[in-house]
Amino acid sequence: MTAARILRLNLSNFRSYRTASLTLGDRPVVLVGPNGAGKTNILEAISFLAPGRGLRRATLDEVAFGEGDGSWAVSAEIEGALGLATLGTGIEAPHGEEHASTRLYRIDREPAGSATDFSEHLRIIWLTPAMDGLFAGPASERRRFLDRLVLAVDATHSGRVSALERALRSRNRLLEDAHADPHWLDAIEHETAEVAVAVAALRAETVGRLQSTLAASRGAATAFPFAEIALKGWMEEALASQAASAVEQRYRAILREGRGRDAAAGRTLDGPHLTDLHVVYGPKAIAAADASTGEQKAILIRLVLAHGGLLAEMTGHAPVLLLDEVVAHLDPGRRQALFQALSELGAQVWMTGADPHAFNDIADRAQIVDVAPGRILSRS
Repeated sequence: MTAARILRLNLSNFRSYRTASLTLGDRPVVLVGPNGAGKTNILEAISFLAPGRGLRRATLDEVAFGEGDGSWAVSAEIEGALGLATLGTGIEAPHGEEHASTRLYRIDREPAGSATDFSEHLRIIWLTPAMDGLFAGPASERRRFLDRLVLAVDATHSGRVSALERALRSRNRLLEDAHADPHWLDAIEHETAEVAVAVAALRAETVGRLQSTLAASRGAATAFPFAEIALKGWMEEALASQAASAVEQRYRAILREGRGRDAAAGRTLDGPHLTDLHVVYGPKAIAAADASTGEQKAILIRLVLAHGGLLAEMTGHAPVLLLDEVVAHLDPGRRQALFQALSELGAQVWMTGADPHAFNDIADRAQIVDVAPGRILSRS
């Protein structure tokens, strides 16, 4: 197994950086600097080389440099699954308010269709402080987390999720009309059921594989507790024993029978858009939502490490890991355990932190990058 690696990263008019570049070696990358210096901005730039809207889910104009012309660009020279390549994305300067910004994608300076094409070269996964409340928060956040896990496995997943959201919106609009044409409703429900089952099936497959990975390492001595994960949704459960065509047919019947109820509610009340990810904290056999804050952080790290291992096993290339402020609230023992686990995974890892002393255990085998507002000051 090899690791996909970013060899050089270039930013132009991105967030707090008018221009910046960074050349990388084989060691883990540690970005250190005071809060607000722009460390997370660098990780966010890298995350735009994966399908989706990046680790902050920002709009295209939000990431543009405040004193620039509205354009921005991120490019990286990488060594990935297909060898050496240059990946780039960004937007051009707006041409008047009537022209919406269009995101551009390039591979080896040739136009590409979308960031989905980047996934043929490298996979990227991340962990951010915003995820710390994942288990106690709303189900929508866990679905988003789940879909990021799936997306790293299958880069076309986001397109299916978007198609499902569009189909549900179309159905809801039709239901607002008390005299809606039933043939139109039949058609949109047929489409909704088809894409819903596709979304549910890939989620279920990914969770099943990840649960197997977690189970295989259950007895390993580690500071990060074993966890169990499962999907809570009838469609995902049905797909374990029924053909997709049968589940599609069942969902179409549910949609048809629920038209009156859904019209009154103003939304579709059944389907995989309501599925939840259930996580159990293994050592105590309790829901992760009921675990302590520190235990929840440890579970998240365990899930991300397991997911990274799963991707490496499936693709033959370890993904790039972006870990924002991951060590800030870990005790020294867990910090050492994390650094050891990352070393064993063999991935290129990017970490951020305000306290350089938190990385003393790997300082001699990491590339330390000092970051100040808008500037990368030094490398070691």
